[in-house]
Amino acid sequence: MSPKIKLMVLDVDGVLTDGKLIIGTNNTELKAFHSQDGMGITLARHAGIKFAIITGRKSDAVRRRAKELSIEYLYEGISDKIQVFENLLNELNISHEEVCFIGDDINDLLILKQVGLACAPMNAVDMVKRHVHYVTKRPGGEGAVREVIDRILNEQFDYDDFVLKFLQNKIEVKQ
Repeated sequence: MSPKIKLMVLDVDGVLTDGKLIIGTNNTELKAFHSQDGMGITLARHAGIKFAIITGRKSDAVRRRAKELSIEYLYEGISDKIQVFENLLNELNISHEEVCFIGDDINDLLILKQVGLACAPMNAVDMVKRHVHYVTKRPGGEGAVREVIDRILNEQFDYDDFVLKFLQNKIEVKQ
């Protein structure tokens, strides 16, 4: 059994979204997020797993989604992801082995090579897929994050019992 995951760190474009950048008039950037990823993040947070987003772009849509899902650690416009990642681990006193990172492109490789559980969506670039522990069956933006979360929760809990307890204690859930 792998170490218990205490922190999940996510890239955005290509992981939480399908990677397409839709830029409208007045520089409005639109992103589509999958509701199953949102439910998965909610379940994992209920299990005590912390979440962080480290992304190279800045986006109002990402800030809004992170707020909706109560993701405490959001780092946007980051060119040196590894430095932000290392600082976050120090702040939270979490080891590399206790982290799951999901990334899809070469700017994610340095972190992917250091974590206990490195994952990539099925539509990640080939170089990334060669350096991860798990490649999802679902593409980024189409439930890939949920797939990874379900695997983690299945390993760390009696998943059916966990979900039942979650449902009994939760009435309103943001997805």
